[in-house]
Amino acid sequence: MELVSRRDPHLREVVWFAACCRALTLLLQARCLLDFSPLFFFQALFNLLIPDHAADAFHPPRLSEPGLWDLLLERLLGGLSHWDAEHFLFIAERGYLYEHNCAFFPLYPLSVRAVAEGALWPLQRLLRLRSRLLLSAVLLNSLFSVLAAAALYKLGCVVLQCRRVAFLAAVLFSVSPANVFMAAAYSESMFAFLAFSAMWQLEKGQSWLSGLLFSLASGVRANGLINAGFFLYSRGKCFALQLQVGSGSVRKLPPLWKQLLSVASSAVLMCAGIFLPFALFQYYAYVRFCGPGTGLEQAVPKPLLQLALDKGYRLAAMDGVKPPWCSQRFPVVYSYIQDAYWNVGFLRYFELRQIPNFLLALPVTLLGSWAAWTYIIANPRHCVTLGLERRKSEEEGKPRAGFCCPAVFVYVVHATVLLAFGFFCMHVQVLTRFLGSSSPVLYWFSAHLLQEYEPLLWSEGTGNQTAAPRSEKSLLGKSPGSCGKGTSENPIVRLLLNPRFITPLGKCVLGFFLSYWLLGLILHCNFLPWT
Repeated sequence: MELVSRRDPHLREVVWFAACCRALTLLLQARCLLDFSPLFFFQALFNLLIPDHAADAFHPPRLSEPGLWDLLLERLLGGLSHWDAEHFLFIAERGYLYEHNCAFFPLYPLSVRAVAEGALWPLQRLLRLRSRLLLSAVLLNSLFSVLAAAALYKLGCVVLQCRRVAFLAAVLFSVSPANVFMAAAYSESMFAFLAFSAMWQLEKGQSWLSGLLFSLASGVRANGLINAGFFLYSRGKCFALQLQVGSGSVRKLPPLWKQLLSVASSAVLMCAGIFLPFALFQYYAYVRFCGPGTGLEQAVPKPLLQLALDKGYRLAAMDGVKPPWCSQRFPVVYSYIQDAYWNVGFLRYFELRQIPNFLLALPVTLLGSWAAWTYIIANPRHCVTLGLERRKSEEEGKPRAGFCCPAVFVYVVHATVLLAFGFFCMHVQVLTRFLGSSSPVLYWFSAHLLQEYEPLLWSEGTGNQTAAPRSEKSLLGKSPGSCGKGTSENPIVRLLLNPRFITPLGKCVLGFFLSYWLLGLILHCNFLPWT
């Protein structure tokens, strides 16, 4: 029985709720609209109590005078162009002018520029290019975040084999703690959509389409390279299970060797495809910054040249001096920038003054660690054998469902690797958006906790879920499996409408999601540091 149909009411609810959350995000961050709206009263209060912070971040000068419509758009959406968003918008407008711009991969700014020059071309008389780029980024991210929620729901249905948990996880994604980065001119939304879609296609057996999507994802963010592990594990698992079925049969050895060569060749091709965008971008950076001078400095506007002198930014072929990374055996500009500009490296962030940032990352660290521990305790043998051992339940065709099912193993490993790498080797405060845009485990495990411990979400006849006691039946709304209309169909809305009945654990999970959803919007849009 197919878990996802074209007329799936849960998918419609996921898309609708994701679109509503994105619209609410844009309304809350806007600095002016209808003054009588309570939403804008709160935003005005936030701007009054928390004025824009004078951050020492990348902020290139505006080279043209803004018009009336530019000023209005800046008032409405300017909060979404801070911090790293300045890099993406600058790259979309000027290309990779400065060396440290190469830390941001090209597919997202290229997409933003394409929409600004294409779909938004009729607005060129009203808006300058930079304003159209900001509008393009906001529209693209709104679309990608909704599509990512839908892709996460479909992926959850296939992997978890439990529509209820998949639905709840997709709804939680719409109120992600990394919400502001899904809305701002960052690449998180695009990456989440491509990564979740690629995982879903791989689970469906669409290997080549999955490889294409994984390849595109690696052109958006560097951690897309780790996704090659999904394809390698999928191929390795299939081969290992077939070996166990065919063990002891001598006559099957020749076809087995042919199959081994086929698996190996397809794995090499897919991994090469996933690594190709990264390799091409590093080659582009090498040619641009390590090649002979091209007279580029004469074409750079004087304000941007002055910015490079004031801040110490390196231009391409500046003064004929090549950057130090050009002479390395493997000249990779990305790792050099992370090291030289942002001091990213193993344990480099472990300083007393970074304690507030570790506290900021504490919730997602605890949640990710708890998810891994829960899965290991529930499936010790499966984890020891790396899921490569054929189980009796698989032979009988009755695998477990939910977060602790065998199919989740590779996703837990992926999330744990990202968590460990981010905690020990990165600026730890970015862990929330790092995991929130890369791994479904954060949402699956949170949905698992809510479904397991919240009586409001229990219902009879689920097959895979615990039924609620009779004394609690009066608290139950319609189950997520129902096709009825109304807000009770959404489990998050159901919980928020009945706060008295939410357990302490549920309040902690929802409190983490909703508080980071709102605080990130308030602080980031006022140029204050956030995750």
